[in-house]
This record gives sequence, structure tokens and C-alpha cells, in this order.
Amino acid sequence: MAKIEKIELRMVDLVPKVKRTDAIQSFVSQETPIVTITDADGASGTGYSYTIGTGGSSVMRLLADHLAPRLIGRDADKIEAIWHDLEFATHATTIGAITAIALAAIDIALWDLRARKQNLPLWKLAGGAKDRCPLYTTEGGWLHIETQALVDDALEAMAKGFTGSKVKIGKPHGSEDVARLSAVRKAVGDGYEIMTDCNQGFSVDEAIRRAERLRDLDLAWIEEPLPADDIDGHVRLSNSTATPIAVGESLYSIRHFREYMQKGACNIVQVDAGRIGGITPWLKVAHAAEAFDMPVCPHFLMELHVSLVCAIQNGKYVEYIPQLDELTGAKIRIENGHALAPSEPGIGIDWDWDAVKAKSMAEFTTAIAK
Repeated sequence: MAKIEKIELRMVDLVPKVKRTDAIQSFVSQETPIVTITDADGASGTGYSYTIGTGGSSVMRLLADHLAPRLIGRDADKIEAIWHDLEFATHATTIGAITAIALAAIDIALWDLRARKQNLPLWKLAGGAKDRCPLYTTEGGWLHIETQALVDDALEAMAKGFTGSKVKIGKPHGSEDVARLSAVRKAVGDGYEIMTDCNQGFSVDEAIRRAERLRDLDLAWIEEPLPADDIDGHVRLSNSTATPIAVGESLYSIRHFREYMQKGACNIVQVDAGRIGGITPWLKVAHAAEAFDMPVCPHFLMELHVSLVCAIQNGKYVEYIPQLDELTGAKIRIENGHALAPSEPGIGIDWDWDAVKAKSMAEFTTAIAK
């Protein structure tokens, strides 16, 4: 592999297509750091990550001031070595979201470059387990949406062949959550999955109470019921309910996942490549989950996670939330509710560079060269 000669940094601030609310916040902005790495052969790869509205400027300064300059002259094919070197260079600020988000954009770009140079799609390069994966949708399940609209969206998704729908929970009283979910279950029947997401909104006792009230609805999972750093609380909850507990979008280290799996604090792993630090640690978490017989159902980033879920044996679902439509040409291909693995070399994202450049924020656009 040729040496790295140039790194281009951009950030685009995207407005979500629909109003997104959950138990603790509103998702009003998607700051999207984009990193393009070019080697001495003129080949390039592009990676990205995201925030939900805060911290993007800090990510960009970390990239420009501390991480990207360290890439110049490195062998781009030594992805494992680069990832660990960059993590160590920022060890005083790890483990945390800002560092992980910055590392992710670089690591994804390196995997894109490697796949392009080997003329392989990422899903084959990273494992090649299957060529499609089922989708579930979240876009019609936000907390502010009225019950009938939840039902209508779930019925529409089911008609398209989707596997399930996610409904946000965390209304002021548990009876409201029960009523909303009961209406959806009655409409879709028993053969359609209903996922729920608490967004870390409950105490342990309240989560146990609500899980008991929801038990008869046969939920696919209860996601992020408690603060992500409360592992013992998740153990208590997991031991009190037969409903699977899903975690991962707010974990930033492979060791955090290890503790959850070892202690029986979760049943479903939702590792997010944009938050764990890229594809390199994502694959490690996914393979560890397989050793625990746990499925991987990654959070968000559907345009990238299609390839990663198809790469691994225990990849189960991809979450349908379109993120990059404003910045891409061809979208992910869907047949009967399943996302098809991309056939093109690279991570499978067809960047519209005119759109990317037009929407890039000038104050965060930087090029670092040899």
C-alpha cells in the first residue's frame, strides 16, 4: 500500500428529515465530520461519523490539530497499527465520545481506501457472511408521534416487507407507553417485531416496572433502558425480565461491551461504528458478541452498517433511518424489506461531491498534505 500523502477534512451539518424526539432529547441536527485520505498512488477513501447536534467543532479540532497530521507518511494498509497509535496519542482524553467519533471518521476512510484498492466491497473484505439483511424502521416511531400515526407507519413498513418497527417509550406514565404499544401490536399481529427504545430515560426500578407491564406484548427488545454506565443496573433488569435488553449506541470502548456481555447485562449488541471508533473496533465487538451467542443490531448509520451486518455471521438487523440522502447519489438498495449488500468497491456510499462541497462548513474545511 502506498503512503498517505493528503487528508481532507470537512463537516456538513444536516437537518433530520423528520422531527426526532425521545425520552430525554430532541435530535435537531446531525453534524457530520467527513475525512478523505489520499495515498501516493492517487487512490482515496472517505469516512465519516456524526453527532446529534453538539460537539462537532471539537471533533474537527481534534482531527485537524492532533490526529490527521499523524497520518502523513503512514502506510495506509496498516489500519490496526494506525488505530492503536492514534488512540494512544489521545489516551489522556479517551475513552469518550469526542475521541471515538474522530477516530471513527479516519478508520472508516482507511477501510474504504483498502477496499477500493483491492476492488472489493467492504462486506466481502470484512467477512462476507451474506449478501442482504433485514431492516426495521425507526423514523415513524418517535416519542411525540400520536398513536394512530404509529400504527399507520408500522402497517406501511410491514406491507413493504420490513421485519419490525421501533417505538420510542418514556411517556410520563407507563400506561401511556402500554397503550401506544398495545395499539401497534393489535394492528400488526404476532408475526411482526416491535422494538422499543428508552434512550437511557429510566431508573432501575422504573425500568423493571415498565418491562413487567410490557411483558405480554412480546417485544423484540428494550433498548437503552438505563444510563449506559450503569452496568449493575442492567444486570438487575436483565435478571428480572424475559424481554431482551439491547445496548451499545452509547458505549465507546470494546472493554465496555466486554463487561456488559460477561456480566449478562445485555442480550443484544448495538455497536455503532461511528461511536465505537470505526470499523476496526466494530468488528472486534461483533465477533466477541458471536462468542456470547448475541446478535448484532447496530444503531443508526444504515448506509455503512448494511455492509458490516452483511460481513458477520451474527448480524441480525439494520436500523432504517436515512441519514445521507442530501450528500449521496445512489441510495441503499432495498428488496422486500431487506437491504442488499453493495456491489461497488469500498464502504458502499456513493458520495455526491458537489453536494458535499456545497454544504461543507468553511470554518471546518481543511487539507493536510505531505
